[in-house]
Amino acid sequence: MKRVRHWLIRGGLIMLAILIIAASAGTWLVRRPWPQVEGTISAPGLVSPVQVMRDQWGVPQIYAQSEHDLFFAQGYVHAQDRLWQMEINRRYGSGTLSEIIGEDTVGFDRFMRTLGLRRVAEQSWANMDDESRLILQAYADGVNAYVATHNGRLPLEFTIMGVDPEPWTPIDSIVWGNVLSLNMGLNYYVELLRMRMIASVGTEATEKLLPISDKDTPIIVPTELNSYNGLQDISFEAFVDMNGWQNNPALSWGSNNWVVHGSRTASGKPLLANDTHLDFAMPSVWYENGLHGGRFNTAGFSLPGVPLIILGHNQNIAWGITNLDPDVQDLYIEKLDDVQNPTQYEFMGEWHDLDVIQETIIVNESDPVTLNVYFTRHGPLVNDIFDLPADEPMSLRWTLYDGSEVFTAIIQLNKAANWDEFRTSLQYWDTLSQNFVYADVAGNIGYQAAGRVPIRVPNHQGIVPVPGWTGEYEWQGFIPFDELPRLFNPPAGFVATANNKVVDDNYPYLIAYDWYYPGYRARHITDLLAANDQATVADMQNIQNETYSLPAEALRPYLLAIEPENERQAEALAYLEAWDLRFDRDSIGATIYEVWYLWIVHNTLLDVLDEELLGNYESYANKFTPMMIELMAEPDHAWFDDANTPEKETRDDVLRGSLTNTLDWISERRGENMNEWTWGSLHTITFVHAPFGRSGIPLLERIFNSQTIPLSGTQMSVNVAWYDEPFEVSYGTAQRMIVDMADLDNMLVVNSTGQSGQLFHTHREDMIEAWQTGQYHTMPFTESAVNTNTVSTLTLTP
Repeated sequence: MKRVRHWLIRGGLIMLAILIIAASAGTWLVRRPWPQVEGTISAPGLVSPVQVMRDQWGVPQIYAQSEHDLFFAQGYVHAQDRLWQMEINRRYGSGTLSEIIGEDTVGFDRFMRTLGLRRVAEQSWANMDDESRLILQAYADGVNAYVATHNGRLPLEFTIMGVDPEPWTPIDSIVWGNVLSLNMGLNYYVELLRMRMIASVGTEATEKLLPISDKDTPIIVPTELNSYNGLQDISFEAFVDMNGWQNNPALSWGSNNWVVHGSRTASGKPLLANDTHLDFAMPSVWYENGLHGGRFNTAGFSLPGVPLIILGHNQNIAWGITNLDPDVQDLYIEKLDDVQNPTQYEFMGEWHDLDVIQETIIVNESDPVTLNVYFTRHGPLVNDIFDLPADEPMSLRWTLYDGSEVFTAIIQLNKAANWDEFRTSLQYWDTLSQNFVYADVAGNIGYQAAGRVPIRVPNHQGIVPVPGWTGEYEWQGFIPFDELPRLFNPPAGFVATANNKVVDDNYPYLIAYDWYYPGYRARHITDLLAANDQATVADMQNIQNETYSLPAEALRPYLLAIEPENERQAEALAYLEAWDLRFDRDSIGATIYEVWYLWIVHNTLLDVLDEELLGNYESYANKFTPMMIELMAEPDHAWFDDANTPEKETRDDVLRGSLTNTLDWISERRGENMNEWTWGSLHTITFVHAPFGRSGIPLLERIFNSQTIPLSGTQMSVNVAWYDEPFEVSYGTAQRMIVDMADLDNMLVVNSTGQSGQLFHTHREDMIEAWQTGQYHTMPFTESAVNTNTVSTLTLTP
């Protein structure tokens, strides 16, 4: 990305000056923005005093006498620790980054303004129920009370950027939920990738390259455990030419969760585990929090900028989430009266006026940018932001455009006392579709799919763009909540989800044609749970940190069958043979295998896909693993042959050549000594600050980013840590949580960074080592346990 050198250089000089002053004047300037965590502070807007009790990790437990004060205080505390993150997040979702950064982010702001996440938030706020409005407003008032009483003592980023935060509003909170809905519902990427592949290699090859799902994946709700019958007719059709279309299909989300019935635990009570997989950043997307007041008594993980607890437990139930992966987006090819200056679009033989919204992007140190966003009945026209040719106008249909009541669901979920109330709350969970696992203190466990999933006509599978002018491919409503998959106290004694296929083909509705992630994680979790009928909290920890690779188990025999051509190859194969198939950071076999595997994919498909398409396909790595495993069983498959040579190459030729590539590639980066080729020497993570972490100014990057550390795990292990080239980890396990229903004070948690986003603060990075090494800390719940663990108490007064 082009760097905004003018303001970053200015910022770097300001930062340098700050450091010089700090070195001369002691710690005063460094500590000045840090939040007060002890004593008493006046917070105008409170009705009664509130206590904020923090443990050794800086995790706050908030005790209030009213619900208004509880959420006011949560907004205040979030602002204490994460105000800059909240500022960046709302600008990210609202398309206002250019207002503080400048011309370099205009393209991104155009993208967000066209998709209209803030417009949807405004509509959701206008239609929201009174209870939700009161909580969101109390939270916003708390954020604003902190800002108003800390003028001149806000995080250093505000000083460097010369920004004064605008008042926080409930709409800002709703926007962030819409951003997460976008991040976890990017099906249009897959539609465009599939279209380009069909145009390039045809339907048959595309079906092989993009398999629907791993055929051996566990089904979360199999036919025999639900009441649904019938099979949808699934066909594979292409409608438009994708030549020249460009898009990046890589997705960066996932998650694991599972719940075990007390009949299979040592305590006799359920155990629930959840680790969510998201983009890594400094600080983490998550914030540990406890809330106690009025009807609310919860603990777990919250989102800075949003009230309540998103995943965790109350005194009666616990819950965890993973992405359901439904197809909630479709691209429609539109007919316009004029593709350059459109005013109308055709639908079922009639012409309709396009709706037009004018958006103005304020650009720092430059002129404003104005754009018109055009809408058909399906949604906004997206050719400009998706880099699509103007002569094939397309609109985006997305369930989010029907509004969102997710916040109402979160309120009800935090209060739910049993399975029925839990399910009732999830009727409102429409966007940001999730797999929920459930446990309660009475000993019950369950699973509920939640989300607004469109019902498509039989000849529309949501796999490629379809004609929007004919009316043949319109959504037919949404799957009724009571017909979404669910389980309650299943015979297996546990439920596990890992973004795997939810139902089999007998389910009467199409949740998704593509199940983005093969079922390797789900299969491994299921196998481990099934093998243990006396599960403990320690067992749950071990599963969450498991780095074993089922794909490697399937593919290594083919690699070991290769005859080495020299001592160097023999040494590499010896490491591979001794490898325990775990992607631990000190493993040498993991390094050789993973680099070798990527070379195998590249060399196999080099003649199949053009360079650009191959690059996009390789970045979408989760889809091609089952295909490569199946392909290995066909040693003479045509794809192994190199079209540039007169000889006919086979699988083993590709494997042998890829081994040579692998050893050369690693040697260039890690030297010739294979003892130094540990997985962690390549597979590293740096938690990157927005926006200074990629500023191009080394001083700012060193100050605002974390240190670079080695990391275990990979995409297909339960402990997920996926990478960008060359093996820099970009997303994975953002937090871990284990709830013991036999002892709610024994909930184990860890975050990927720390509680604070404040520069140099003790709690900014203090969880990284524990997270890296698979360690946890307890989050107490009862008041007596909270008191025992409290190291500082702050009283907020009216």
